[in-house]
Amino acid sequence: MNPVFNQSIDIQFPNNISLTIKREDLIHPFVSGNKFRKLKYNLLQAKAENKKNLLTFGGAFSNHIAAVAFAGKEQGFKTIGIIRGDELFDKIEENPTLKFAQENGMQFEFVSRENYRLKNETSYVESLKQKFGDFYLVPEGGTNLLAVKGCEEILTDEDAVFNYVCCAVGTGGTISGLINSALQHQKILGFPALKGDFLTDEIRIFAKKDNWNLISDYHFGGYGKINIELIEFMNAFFEENKVSLDPIYTGKMVFGVIDLIRKNYFPADSKVLLIHTGGLQGIEGMNLRLEQKKLPTLKIDA
Repeated sequence: MNPVFNQSIDIQFPNNISLTIKREDLIHPFVSGNKFRKLKYNLLQAKAENKKNLLTFGGAFSNHIAAVAFAGKEQGFKTIGIIRGDELFDKIEENPTLKFAQENGMQFEFVSRENYRLKNETSYVESLKQKFGDFYLVPEGGTNLLAVKGCEEILTDEDAVFNYVCCAVGTGGTISGLINSALQHQKILGFPALKGDFLTDEIRIFAKKDNWNLISDYHFGGYGKINIELIEFMNAFFEENKVSLDPIYTGKMVFGVIDLIRKNYFPADSKVLLIHTGGLQGIEGMNLRLEQKKLPTLKIDA
């Protein structure tokens, strides 16, 4: 399935620079954007291996957890979510992401942050098999070789007109797919949502070219962090363009791209494509946090 359309952003930029959003968020109402891409071939592989259960990892407001729960139910799998934070076990009803996943049949195992760090350890995965039985393991964030294969399908022939392709970066799967499928004249720019320099090595595991850069100045303090400046930017962007952005990933990326344009990062006449990777389900949970802090909430298309 392909995105519904590319959407031009009607903003006047100097030097004849144009911005276009690829609306990957419109692929599927519940398994949107890069989650659809990452799960596509993993679910086919799980079926080929005759697996009945999917097990994966995620945090309290994880887009990945919500997507696996819905996609698993839709494709006939039982799903198990290992959730970071054992204090959440009695807060499902208060958490829109976990509530949605549970309503779609996901079984939860809430673990401490210390145990959660063991998610890539073979012995820990084996202990989960002892507890839950056999399962197909989908990594945290969904990134593996099959996920990258799915993300390589984001760019299509009509995207050949663009000089730059920009995306948010979490676990590195989406940008790796874009890197691999980009044309010779295209530069891929990644905007990490997390602090730290470890992502470069993670991307190099999957990426086959050197046509990319990470721009690490727009994480707003780290994963899940947000401030008044970003809230006001996202709300103004929605009012002007009628496009909702998520505060964890795409909102920060779009903020960064527009800031770079104003700083003359892009050459004159550049055509820039922004990949909207979805994640809008997380806005409800973020707004609950913002209300608790007595901060303005994010606007979203009803």
